[in-house]
Amino acid sequence: LSGRTTQQEQDGVSRIDESVNKRNKGDFTLWKLSKPGEPKWKSPWGFGRPGWHIEDTAITEKFFGPQYDIHGGAQDLIFPHHEAEITQMESVSGKKPFVKYWMHTGFLTVKGEKMSKSLGNFITIRDFLKDHPARLLRFFVLKAHYRSPIDYSSELLEQTQSELQRIDEFVSRIQDTRYKIQDTKNSSAEKPFKQIQKSFSEAMEDDFNTPLAISILFDLIRDGNSLLDQNKMSRAEAKEILTFLKQIDEFFGFIFLGREKQTIPSEIKKLAEQREQYRKQQNWAKADELRKQIESLGWVLDDTPSGPKLKKVK
Repeated sequence: LSGRTTQQEQDGVSRIDESVNKRNKGDFTLWKLSKPGEPKWKSPWGFGRPGWHIEDTAITEKFFGPQYDIHGGAQDLIFPHHEAEITQMESVSGKKPFVKYWMHTGFLTVKGEKMSKSLGNFITIRDFLKDHPARLLRFFVLKAHYRSPIDYSSELLEQTQSELQRIDEFVSRIQDTRYKIQDTKNSSAEKPFKQIQKSFSEAMEDDFNTPLAISILFDLIRDGNSLLDQNKMSRAEAKEILTFLKQIDEFFGFIFLGREKQTIPSEIKKLAEQREQYRKQQNWAKADELRKQIESLGWVLDDTPSGPKLKKVK
């Protein structure tokens, strides 16, 4: 599984129990004899406990049987742990392969350093969720390929939050009835959208290439925003895009799942309406004054081709 050769056995011996009694350096322990204070069970070989490698094999055989499709784990488990699992199960069952697909994840680092409690750079999912929504964590993780390392930093998290906001704004634009979407079908936009759907599927089928899939999602957002700006998107196309986004969010879980619906206070709405009236009267001084007042209350007002749009400052 690791691609190692017999000449490399020596350099990993510390991880598979070095002993002068071994007939082969690659041998590993199935049953460990008990030591004082350790849990122990009776066996034909005396009191002891299962070795590390056979614990997982026993669990998976009980629930999945001697063969199953997918086995996951971090890259540092390829050798010797997963190779030991293969050896055990295929030997006892006589069936190959033990597992069809092995999915090994990259490591998580913090500012280039390995996560460690001793370095004080350790963060749990539970602690992360105290200050951030779960959808942000999902998006943050999916931006990197599962086999690649992820470097956690506040700067990268802010960038991810900004990108997530861009997705939210696009979804709002599609859903917002204030945008006068055409009733007629615009055939010029249909073909590129079909190609985007095809490219997205191909990316996901290529070893779950989520970074590429997400870049294709942003291509869709860019092209969709351009059509909305030019008032060239039909209602049928808007519905098709929303359906596609909902379908992929069934496994992505960061587009709609956990998304908070923005509620605009009546006071802010009233100020925005008053400002729009001043703009129509070309009273730019009063319009700017109301914009600053809206911003002081924690809202940003964007003037779009289809009218003003309010966003809460995060």
